[in-house]
Amino acid sequence: MTVPDDVLIVGASVGGLTVAEALRRKGFIGRIRVVGEEPRPPYDRPPLSKEVLIGRWSAEAVHLRPAGGLDELGVDWLLGHRAEQLRLDTRTVALDRGKALSYGALVIATGLVPRRPAGFTEAHTLRTLDDALRLRQELQTARRVAVIGAGVLGCEVAAACCALGKQVTLIDPGPAPMALQLGTELGGHVAALHESRGVRLRTGIGAARLISEDGKTSGVELTSGEVVEADLAVLAAGSAPATGWLADSGLRLDDGVCCDASLRAADGVYAVGDVARWHDPGTGTARLETRTNATEQALVVADNILGGDRRYSPIPYFWSDQYDTKIQVHGVIAPHARIRIAEGDPREGRFLALAEDDDGIAAAIGWNHPRGVRTARRTLRNPLPVGGYRR
Repeated sequence: MTVPDDVLIVGASVGGLTVAEALRRKGFIGRIRVVGEEPRPPYDRPPLSKEVLIGRWSAEAVHLRPAGGLDELGVDWLLGHRAEQLRLDTRTVALDRGKALSYGALVIATGLVPRRPAGFTEAHTLRTLDDALRLRQELQTARRVAVIGAGVLGCEVAAACCALGKQVTLIDPGPAPMALQLGTELGGHVAALHESRGVRLRTGIGAARLISEDGKTSGVELTSGEVVEADLAVLAAGSAPATGWLADSGLRLDDGVCCDASLRAADGVYAVGDVARWHDPGTGTARLETRTNATEQALVVADNILGGDRRYSPIPYFWSDQYDTKIQVHGVIAPHARIRIAEGDPREGRFLALAEDDDGIAAAIGWNHPRGVRTARRTLRNPLPVGGYRR
């Protein structure tokens, strides 16, 4: 395989930045350009729903590298530009404002866009740093907050709002908070955690529409007809891969950019992070929405751009900080998994749980138990289930 002279990375978050850094670290001396839709330098997203929202961190605190550190990479940063079209035949990417860029190798790292169902156009979403800063500003005067969606993001937003002294209602059609990620049994512990802090849970029922009066939010109507009073609503009802600009590219798109086991989507084209759906010969296809996945995939892609043939076969990992609780999960908890408490006691707020099925231990879950979950990780079997894991 011929190593390209130039690499174009579309997406300036942690996945794109890590590809650029890994290429330089491995001795690549060619041209690297990074296109980012936001005008800001690369920043970390997990703190947005916690430290930034509460006001503990400034906007600058989430930058992934200091300005000088970015300069040292010798990368051309094209920030504040949006990719609009990919032409595989000419190896070019068209940007907004009529600009077009050629590439020797292309890395797609465009991440996700929030899903916004009809009826919720005025609700806040939390994907970008600007989203977090706007929401933080609104929280200064809000008293009652409705959070629509009780996945990881929704639970973290609810915890942050509660810490700011707001009256919080957490709404989700699932049986328990984080049931999709943890299952119903462990989701029950998340429910108890939030209820102990005064959060009102409305699980097992969906949100139908946002209610506004004179342009201001006054509540959320549930599918039952019940109205949850709120002067601020946050929509955390999932996201979709940002692939709209690739619609006519010729790449195969199916809930993400479809890649082989080496994260290659086409000749000279790779994908990393939340947008990448890759093939695993043993388990089918998977797409992961975690920060760890983005950085691990970036290292594989950098190697493969430089002539390697690395396959990507991870043990998924994510964490969530809510109040004074850190939840860590290695592996994937299938809906039919049996949950066994291996150490500690849920009643004491610290335990290690194992998710088991007929093939062995599929996941290790630490609840304020980082040492235990690190040790238990070594006992996990590796394969992902078809479909993968979503944050």
